[in-house]
Amino acid sequence: MNLNMNINTDNLIMQALREDITSEDITTNSVMREAKLGEVNLICKQDGIIAGLQVFERTFLLLDENTKVEFFCKDGDEVKNGQLLATVTGDIRVLLSGERTALNYLQRMSGIATYTNQVASLLKGSKTKLLDTRKTTPNMRIFEKYSVKVGGGHNHRYNLSDGILLKDNHIGAAGSITKAVQMAKEYASFVRKIEVEVENMDMVKEAVEAGADIIMLDNMSHDEMREAVAYINGRALTECSGNVTKENVAKLVDIGVDYISSGALTHSAPILDVSLKNLHPIEY
Repeated sequence: MNLNMNINTDNLIMQALREDITSEDITTNSVMREAKLGEVNLICKQDGIIAGLQVFERTFLLLDENTKVEFFCKDGDEVKNGQLLATVTGDIRVLLSGERTALNYLQRMSGIATYTNQVASLLKGSKTKLLDTRKTTPNMRIFEKYSVKVGGGHNHRYNLSDGILLKDNHIGAAGSITKAVQMAKEYASFVRKIEVEVENMDMVKEAVEAGADIIMLDNMSHDEMREAVAYINGRALTECSGNVTKENVAKLVDIGVDYISSGALTHSAPILDVSLKNLHPIEY
């Protein structure tokens, strides 16, 4: 894990560890009264795409910097049921106490990468790129959006400070699409693109006339979206959104939008099953 990632993630990982260990790991301390060197295997129990190996490692290092992890794969690799992914060596107390938190990160991140990969594969051969959304688990966004990229997807804006997206309630607050876009252009730096969410053709036409850089077609019918893309005709980038999942994304390819965004990538991906097994002391 690089330095910049550590700066942004160490505090989050520590919060997760503190959630699991408020004062002590009473079970481990009952059976392991003093430091003893041990080793445990990281085993894959399901086919998928692995993601979050450095977060897994960092969890143990924050408990004890002397912990050693030897990986036999890297983020983005296809992994198979029964595959040995890594061995972790260190104080047995650390291996036991950090196990659940480390696996929680790895299972969640790998699940998102796996699901994203499955959805992205259905868009292969088209110009359309797959995007995530801000529908992420609180305090997990940096991990979840990273996992989307590992799985072959792309990141939409990271947070509210990252880009302008005028949704229905922003438009309602401003009074109209035209007024909302005008105020956004007056307030924000000229380097910021302005995206507008629309729900029908009248809104599409107003967004184009207002000078939106990106037009999001939200929960519109298939025919309406095709009509909208034809009308926009390259005057703005296009994105379609609204309950996009692995089951229906292939039906959207022929619309010809530049982007398809899916909250399901982060809020509905099942975990990938991985486990720490065969813990044993190392005798000298």
